[in-house]
Parts: sequence; C-alpha cells; structure tokens
Amino acid sequence: MKTGTTLKSALAMVIGSTSSAFAASGAREDNSGLFVWIFLGFCALIIAAQLIPAILVTLGFAKALGKEKDMAHQTTTK
Repeated sequence: MKTGTTLKSALAMVIGSTSSAFAASGAREDNSGLFVWIFLGFCALIIAAQLIPAILVTLGFAKALGKEKDMAHQTTTK
C-alpha cells in the first residue's frame, strides 16, 4: 500500500514540475529604435489633431439641436 502512495506522489511531482517547462517565457524582445518611436508619436499626433475638430463639430451639432428643440418648445407654448 505504501509503494502505491509513493508512486502516485512521485508521479504527481514529476508532472507538476514539467508543466512549467512548456510555458512561454513572456519576454519579448523589442528592437524598435528611436526613429520608430518618433514615427509612432507623429501618427498619434495626426490622430489627435483630427479628433479635436471632430469633437468640436459634434458639440456644435448637439448645441444646434438643443436650440432647435428650445425654439420649437417656445413657439408651441405661446
């Protein structure tokens, strides 16, 4: 009975210790130089420069719709 328990315990230790051998290291080497980061920053600048006017136009539409509803409400209440 003791050899069966010992065998099971040894097998569990072997399986448990080898499972981490198949795991990915997770470390990824990044060979991006300075010019790659400058390029990515420039791309982000272009996107941000296009987002600001888009947000302003959206807010302008919302204000115009609010004024239009307010004007419609004023004319119906008179």
